[in-house]
Amino acid sequence: MKLNPILSRRRFVKAAAAALAAPALVPSSIFGRAGNAAPSERIAVGVIGCGKMANDYHLSTLLTFPDVQIVAVCEVDKNRREHARKRVEGAYSKDSAYQGCAEHIDFRELIARKDIDAVLIATPDHWHAIPIIEACKTKKDVYCEKPLTLTIAEAKRCIDAVRKHERVMQTGSQQRSSVFGPFRLACEIVRSGRLGKVKTVSVGVGGPSRWCDLPEEPMEPGLDWDLWLGQAPKRPYNSVLSPRGVHNHFPNWRAYREYSGGGYTDFGAHHFDIAQWALGMDESGPVEIIPPEDPNATSGVKYLYANGVEMIHGGPGGCVFTGTAGTLRIDRGHLTSEPESIVKEPLGEKDVHLYKSPGHHRNWIDCIRSRKRPVADVEIGARSVTVAHLGNLAYWYHRKLRWDPKNWKFAGDEEANRWLDRERRGPWKLPEA
Repeated sequence: MKLNPILSRRRFVKAAAAALAAPALVPSSIFGRAGNAAPSERIAVGVIGCGKMANDYHLSTLLTFPDVQIVAVCEVDKNRREHARKRVEGAYSKDSAYQGCAEHIDFRELIARKDIDAVLIATPDHWHAIPIIEACKTKKDVYCEKPLTLTIAEAKRCIDAVRKHERVMQTGSQQRSSVFGPFRLACEIVRSGRLGKVKTVSVGVGGPSRWCDLPEEPMEPGLDWDLWLGQAPKRPYNSVLSPRGVHNHFPNWRAYREYSGGGYTDFGAHHFDIAQWALGMDESGPVEIIPPEDPNATSGVKYLYANGVEMIHGGPGGCVFTGTAGTLRIDRGHLTSEPESIVKEPLGEKDVHLYKSPGHHRNWIDCIRSRKRPVADVEIGARSVTVAHLGNLAYWYHRKLRWDPKNWKFAGDEEANRWLDRERRGPWKLPEA
């Protein structure tokens, strides 16, 4: 599969001409030797959002792939943007054919580039859906951090865009690639019937978000604050939302409804995802959501599935599955069961064996080449975050909800259907697929 025609034509031809004139000066990587792919076969990636996740995880990984080349970065904060560019250029400094990494403030400029095959999105949650959809429309493949979207309507629209434009999309639900522990094994055990019939699941994650009430702070130059806000309501700058420059912590915009769903969607997108995987619900979801009796509670929402399984928000971290034959708990670095034999006895050939990922980024890149769906395909990410969104709606409005997962709407409940999306500050409307 040939990718990145600009790299293929311009850079390869230029390198080949140089090789004829002075072959000793041309690095062997130009021709795909020394473990590197030739430029005509490298996947050119643009990175949108250069905060902690991009620095600590995405760049650290992709810059080690010999068949990938990062050609542009996009970030609204000048210091983070320049830091990312310098890091990329430093990683490729030994390749004399490398032409540098471009910088962009506006993601639309990066997406419009014709020398990019795929984009990686590591922005705050309210800036996921629009870049996903616009990237799909320009025939670019996508990796987007979890939680995939800010609203349920965005989740469905992202599926529509990926499917319509036949894109490969990986959601950043890295637990499916066993980065943080034996999550796949836990799901295989549950789906192989080791627990008997599953009755309940508890998911221990944080609570819902709240409306932002942060005071105004002075802002140093170098941040496009209006673009950071995007679709969210206009409000004064506060460093809690976007700390200036390169920082080594996760900013707390996650706590506020304008930008995120709180800890409920943040870690919920990981652990509800595992619950969905173990229950075989990757293409479906719960049908009834019941809030706790206390309207001020931040845990206790119950989900009912059509097959009778009850899922509860609360309990120890990660997921606890309880069935007629035992209990299993899975969290990062933790897999136990009662009785112990449930997890200690190896799976047999006839047991369930799920998608085995070679690593979350590697899986994405491999699927871009094969055009297969990755381990955390767009619908998987959309369905998992929708579970968390449904719970948040139950907390915020404190009423029972009946969900139709097939048709992506609330059954016979027009009031609740108005909560599927939010008003957006112009010009940032939700694009059509």
